Amino acid sequence: MTDSYVCIDLETTGLNPKQDKIIEIGAVRVEGGRIAGQWETFVNPGRKLEERIVELTGIHDEQLADAPGIEEVLPEFLAFAGEQILLGHGVLFDYSFVKKAAVNERMTFERQGIDTLKIARKYLQKLESRSLGSLCAYYAIPHNAHRALEDAKATVALYGKFVKEFYDQESQEGDKNLFCPRQLIYQAKRDTPLTIPQKEQLYKLVDKHKLIIDYEIESLTRSEAGRKLDQILAEYGR
Repeated sequence: MTDSYVCIDLETTGLNPKQDKIIEIGAVRVEGGRIAGQWETFVNPGRKLEERIVELTGIHDEQLADAPGIEEVLPEFLAFAGEQILLGHGVLFDYSFVKKAAVNERMTFERQGIDTLKIARKYLQKLESRSLGSLCAYYAIPHNAHRALEDAKATVALYGKFVKEFYDQESQEGDKNLFCPRQLIYQAKRDTPLTIPQKEQLYKLVDKHKLIIDYEIESLTRSEAGRKLDQILAEYGR
């Protein structure tokens, strides 16, 4: 049984690691079945949050304005996590965002993981929902939903419930044992920064059409800048 790991949870601007950004990281380090440390931080995504994300997380732009960027946060998180196995509820989602950020910073991030969501889908099919919030309600686990550290702590407690209830049964599954760490796989390509012509054209169009934008031009990638230019040109012309 795996009793030493780092449980991770993220809040993000959306669901696509290729386009969306991390806005909060929460992590709990467990050693020998006991919580040995916890870590959390806001992350400035370089863009304004959509209203649906504000409503979901309770996080506001003002809280992120002075937060560090991912390039500063990532080394601190990796130092906290060490080489430990990752635990998460839908852990591949969180892993993919960190992996993408690591690739962009020319860092390596390869991990094995255990997914509490997969365990819930196998053993708790009778429940209408196997979301973290629903499972915490089912097991009477205290939970402040959609905040990274609180979600991570709740996932640690949920994993403990699953170990007690399902581990002996699952251990008979051999290589299919969901309590055994598995290699997490996400193919990420490094983003390239916007080009000088893209930057110049964006500034020119924003000024010409007196646009109020909700992103920082300097922080855009080449593909993001291309999409922004296409949107402006389609709506306002040259």
